[in-house]
Amino acid sequence: MKKFLVALIISASLIGAVPAEVEAVEPYDVILQEVSRYGKTDKEISWIAMAILYAADQCSLDPMLITAVMETESAFNFNARAIGLMQLMPETARNIGVNPHNPLANVVGGAVYLKTQLNRFAGNGAYALTYAIAAYNAGPQAVINANGIPNYHETRNYVAKVISNYNRLRQNLVG
Repeated sequence: MKKFLVALIISASLIGAVPAEVEAVEPYDVILQEVSRYGKTDKEISWIAMAILYAADQCSLDPMLITAVMETESAFNFNARAIGLMQLMPETARNIGVNPHNPLANVVGGAVYLKTQLNRFAGNGAYALTYAIAAYNAGPQAVINANGIPNYHETRNYVAKVISNYNRLRQNLVG
């Protein structure tokens, strides 16, 4: 995790985006700050942050990406309209092999599904991330059929919101 932060700061300072003397903020702190905006208890905020970091470590994913997806999916609400923080559909949870009603399994399952989509669309260059996010929302077949982000209003808004949240969260890592 530290290597990622150092690489991010070095690469950003090389292109002039961040002064070299700026210290990195820990991902845990960025996640805590983001989740706290939603009126959660301290216990919930801490649990969500730790679950995100755990899932990120288990799936080798950027915790800011998981946070951005979770924020867009459920606004960090355990009881949102689908199932859990990562809003897993029953069939998706079954295919991944997790109980979507178990909060930690839901977060890890969502991270596994997101990683699966990232791997699936990795050959799409600069579009890989947006295609993976679209697949998380609309399903991979819809992205394949559309040869890109499907022309669904919900999915297009979803991708834009996740990317916006992700970019903002990553920016918060460098203070």
